[in-house]
Amino acid sequence: MATEIAEGVWRIECRGVNAYLVFDDVPTLVDAGTPWDEAAIRDGLDEADVAVSEVGRVLLTHYDLDHVGTLAALAPDLDAPVRAYGFDAQLLRGSRSPPIRNHKGLIQRLGGLVTDRADLDVVGVRDGERIGSFTAYHTPGHTPGHVAYVSGELGVGLLGDLTSASDGDLEPSGWLISYDTDAVATSVRDLAARAPSFEVACVGHGDPLATGGGEALRRLAATV
Repeated sequence: MATEIAEGVWRIECRGVNAYLVFDDVPTLVDAGTPWDEAAIRDGLDEADVAVSEVGRVLLTHYDLDHVGTLAALAPDLDAPVRAYGFDAQLLRGSRSPPIRNHKGLIQRLGGLVTDRADLDVVGVRDGERIGSFTAYHTPGHTPGHVAYVSGELGVGLLGDLTSASDGDLEPSGWLISYDTDAVATSVRDLAARAPSFEVACVGHGDPLATGGGEALRRLAATV
């Protein structure tokens, strides 16, 4: 199911996780659900009147089974670059493997057993890079290559799993699903300080905030 949560911003509900479609300079798919969400992604795009072939780019906040899972299934129809950062881009390309000495890395190793590698053009992201109207901010902790994307023009923050949302507030990524929770806290504070103001907070888990997203991030930054 897809819902327009703000003008030009669609939430696509997958299995316990959110993907998004944002109408920027090109239709932009943000994250891509689990390996079992192909129908949800395709149907969600269709509800927003966008064909898979019309997606102009994919912005990945990070590499995890529930954020890259449908890319391989979409690949035959998807003619768009996939943007990812550093270590997470290497995982997506298959040029590195998650470390088994980190508990989250071990979870990713197990997730990789059911995640097909997509035959797509994976393009690296740089911290501070402008992509459409969005600026990329490296926000490590949940994963080493986690990235948030914020558009001051659109008033939208794509926060991935840096935070989740509950009852209108944001919460930091917890220990079980993070490489490093100290780095998560640092990234929350850094993003709150660096990013322009925004209203819509698009999170991987929980209901996105249609208003007050930037203020919710600043409140969280003051407590971590």
